[in-house]
Amino acid sequence: MGHTIREKQKLLNRIRRIKGQVEAIERALEDERGCMEVLQQVTSCRGAMNGLLAVVLEDHIRTHLVDAEPGGKHESGTEQLIEVVHSYFK
Repeated sequence: MGHTIREKQKLLNRIRRIKGQVEAIERALEDERGCMEVLQQVTSCRGAMNGLLAVVLEDHIRTHLVDAEPGGKHESGTEQLIEVVHSYFK
């Protein structure tokens, strides 16, 4: 994913925040906190992951599908996009 290098620090910062959120979920479970608190933390983490996915996917689409050079080494842009969307919904 060479195109992510431009945004490397921003992506790493997002990942570190997500890591902190996952650790907070783990602590909440260990401390036997209430279901609502755990659910709220899980949904926040899920939202952060969806945001990360959106950034990386958008960059991939712009770099490799929309602005890709004709005859490049990448498979069909349509097939790539379908594959990514399918994997997201698994």
